[in-house]
Amino acid sequence: MFKASFAILIVAAGRGSRAQTELPKQYAPLLGKPLLTWTIEAIQTALPKTRIVTVIHPDDQYIFEKATSCFENITHVFGGGTRQESVMNGLSSLKGDAPDYVLVHDAARPFVTPVLIESILQNLQSGAKAVVPALAVTDTLKRVASSSIEGTIDRTNMFAVQTPQAFKYQMLMDAHTTAPHKNLTDDAAVFEAAGHKVHICTGDDTNFKITRFDDFKKAETHIMNACADVRVGSGYDVHCFEEGDGPWLCGIKVPYSKSLKGHSDADVGLHALTDAILAAIAEGDIGSHFPPSDKKWRGVDSTVFLKHAASLLQAKGGFIAHVAVCLICEKPKISPHKDAMRARIAEILNIAVNRVSVQATTTEKLGFTGREEGIAAQATATIRLPVGAD
Repeated sequence: MFKASFAILIVAAGRGSRAQTELPKQYAPLLGKPLLTWTIEAIQTALPKTRIVTVIHPDDQYIFEKATSCFENITHVFGGGTRQESVMNGLSSLKGDAPDYVLVHDAARPFVTPVLIESILQNLQSGAKAVVPALAVTDTLKRVASSSIEGTIDRTNMFAVQTPQAFKYQMLMDAHTTAPHKNLTDDAAVFEAAGHKVHICTGDDTNFKITRFDDFKKAETHIMNACADVRVGSGYDVHCFEEGDGPWLCGIKVPYSKSLKGHSDADVGLHALTDAILAAIAEGDIGSHFPPSDKKWRGVDSTVFLKHAASLLQAKGGFIAHVAVCLICEKPKISPHKDAMRARIAEILNIAVNRVSVQATTTEKLGFTGREEGIAAQATATIRLPVGAD
């Protein structure tokens, strides 16, 4: 990758009415996770640590924040009445620390790959001011009116373009400022209208756009086929009681006359679950990533550990299919808090709550948990990885 600064605009301000989903399509669930979340994960995998600005509809701020709660440094601006106006708002938000290049990507394309991004960047490095991925049209094209064919269009030199589309930032900003009208449907058209040349690179068939309801089924099938390597990991942890006002269990503070003793917040449930995910991806255990001898982890929120394990899975191109935690103790009573625990784990991992199980049991007064000396936890994580992943 050549030395230049980049920013990414994700356009997510539309209503997506053709998808006929309950929520705007960019927030509709895809295998239990918002479509926008899949898209951001794909972008971050391809371009880690690159600044991302998402252009959203003013009515969507709450669902946007919920869909992106698992990410850091994802900012947003409000869009306008057209796609062109929305992109302009996004570009304007970058003025204060303007990048050399900006990549504009549709929120409804969740399968952009590092290979495609690298191809785009190579073209920029070679001197192109604008690069757009495109696929040659292979189907016969017909001009239709009132359900009748009026003529055949020559498909020679016809291409279907995709996103992300990459541009010199200031040139695209200037092109949007002088654009002759407000209904251009992609940024390449804006760039062309300003008299600039746009280069193409080979697109990717899997980088399709989710437009209609059936496209969600197509996307689910694509994910399942791509991530056909199913693995299960298990984890176990135990902490003893000490004086306090209640233990942290599965991300929830449970009122009780004692707390759990540990180097971090001693959340035995999240510790076991972290180990389960690490086991499933064969990445050691929680102690190897967060040594208890390291003072910087003293008292830390255990959600940090769980998010780290999930980020390692994401970096491998995989995702969580299901997690389960079983808490083993006599006291405190877990049942009143199970739903809150499930919701919190789902929030941390950014998965649907129906993919999270929290159970509780006792040892019938036997052993250290039976003597109410502490709490143990067992956990399993079922994950899916791309075939051939490390």
